[in-house]
Amino acid sequence: MAEEDEESGPVVELGAGEPVEGAPLARITSRLHYAIPKSDVVQREGDAVIRTPDGPRELSDILEESDETYFPREQDLTSAVRSVIGTGPVPTDNTDEA
Repeated sequence: MAEEDEESGPVVELGAGEPVEGAPLARITSRLHYAIPKSDVVQREGDAVIRTPDGPRELSDILEESDETYFPREQDLTSAVRSVIGTGPVPTDNTDEA
C-alpha cells in the first residue's frame, strides 16, 4: 500500500453544532492512580464536569450519591459513576438534517 493511500484515508465530518459541555468520564478516570479512596478522587478531580445522559454534572456531586468509598481499579470508579448517572447517549444540540 502506498504512503499516499494511508494519508488519504476516509474522511469523517464533524458536527457543526456547539461542542458538548463536560469531559468524557474516561478522560477524568485515566488521570488518577489506583487504588484510591473516594475522598482523594473528590479532592483531585471533584470539580471536573463530566458528560452524562442527563447533561453535564460535577464528579463530586455524582460520587456523593454513590455508596462506594474505595476504588481498587479504574473500572471500579467507572462502574460506580455509571451506576449513578446511567448509560446512554449524551445529549447534543446538533440536529440531523436528512
